Amino acid sequence: MRALATLLAAASLAAAQSSPAARAARAWSAAHEQAILAEFMGLLAKPNLARDTEGIRKNAAAISAMLEKRGVKTQYLEVPGAPPVVYGEIPAANAERTIVFYAHYDGQPLDPKEWATPPWEPVLKDGRIYARSASDDKAPIEALCAALDALAAAKIPIRSHIKFVFEGEEEAGSPHLEQIISRYRDILKSDVWLICDGPVHQSRRQQIVFGARGVTGFDLTTYGPIHELHSGHYGNWAPNPAMALARLLASMKDDDGRVLIDHFYDGIEPLTETEKRAIAEAPDVDRDLMREFALGRTEGGGKKLLELLNDPSFNIRGMSSARTGAGASNVVPATATASIDIRLVKGITVADALERVRAHIRRQGYEIVENEPDPATRMRYPKLVRMKVEAGGGYNASRTSMDLPISQLVLRTAEGARGPVVKLPTMGGSVPLYMIEEILHAPTITVPIANHDNNQHSFNENLRVQNLWDGIELMAALLAM
Repeated sequence: MRALATLLAAASLAAAQSSPAARAARAWSAAHEQAILAEFMGLLAKPNLARDTEGIRKNAAAISAMLEKRGVKTQYLEVPGAPPVVYGEIPAANAERTIVFYAHYDGQPLDPKEWATPPWEPVLKDGRIYARSASDDKAPIEALCAALDALAAAKIPIRSHIKFVFEGEEEAGSPHLEQIISRYRDILKSDVWLICDGPVHQSRRQQIVFGARGVTGFDLTTYGPIHELHSGHYGNWAPNPAMALARLLASMKDDDGRVLIDHFYDGIEPLTETEKRAIAEAPDVDRDLMREFALGRTEGGGKKLLELLNDPSFNIRGMSSARTGAGASNVVPATATASIDIRLVKGITVADALERVRAHIRRQGYEIVENEPDPATRMRYPKLVRMKVEAGGGYNASRTSMDLPISQLVLRTAEGARGPVVKLPTMGGSVPLYMIEEILHAPTITVPIANHDNNQHSFNENLRVQNLWDGIELMAALLAM
């Protein structure tokens, strides 16, 4: 039954597909599957952590070669201490507009021992490619390159002035992107940036997203004795930093997921009627996702997932103190640490969010330090916490109006290529779009292609091969619009 439904959906899409560029891309992909996959696998085989200078530059060189192969003129946009941005350009005579396609080629850090197969040895299994950055975010780079091949073969003209910006440290928080954009602002002038990152909707329908959350992150460390102590001899006497941290974190969020930090939600820019209508019209997948993730309940006070993406979030992304399981010891730990991320929405800045957290911690009776405290400092304050904000501090959220003419053009183009699309004001993930809007004054629109169940940022990251073929069709249509 599921196979029949899939075939019927594919047939329906093929019948409705009104974009000549998308049809050309479908034919090209079908005739060149093995060559496309081989090129993609070769790119995935290159380790791509932003901190690995040698490895990241090999990725940049490979991507430059892929673009040059298609006749795209390339160069590196660089500032000291940063991986290069791979820039490419296709000028068009009498161009109606200038479009920048953005993606990133770096990947999240990982522990190879957690993977079923080595993360940089791509494997094709059960219709999916398993490799680090298979979905996040090398897939759009391959899709764009294959789309260029398809358009050239079909002699479909590119009417816009096309620019490519492929960043090498997005997963590290894009600490140098603002500097790069500022330095090269003349080169990067454009009418719109299309952000090729993130997943399609959980219903597997194409989605177009008009904003992204901002993000900031920090570690909180609480302190007990200067070294671990025997829990029998000292357990009722020496304060336990893990227990203290648990209480501090519990004070920040209630059982239904609402953040209890004072003023945490102040300043949220309200959604427009168009944006509210788009959320209401999107498929309701909450129940399906609960089954997929084996969730007995959800947070949010009855709000659906797509509504909650337009609220800021407070997330504990990891905790550590002493040891657990077979390695556990009967000790009072010396320290306890939690790593936190806050996803920001339009109207709440990084500075706002961090100061609200600091004020809340102080109200719980804690002294906050930024550096590792010495013994004298630990003794001076009965309740002490180190708050270490991640490098760069994070970045703010952004949102483009769905009612702009360029927004409507992108929606029509996507629907011509992929059928009815899901329209969202804000994606759950974070991409540094506000830098583009503030410095270049260009709107940003996200056009994702990866599957929602891709394990991005975790082990066994994957891309459904069908998402690659679908993505090639979408990118061909957007390149030719």
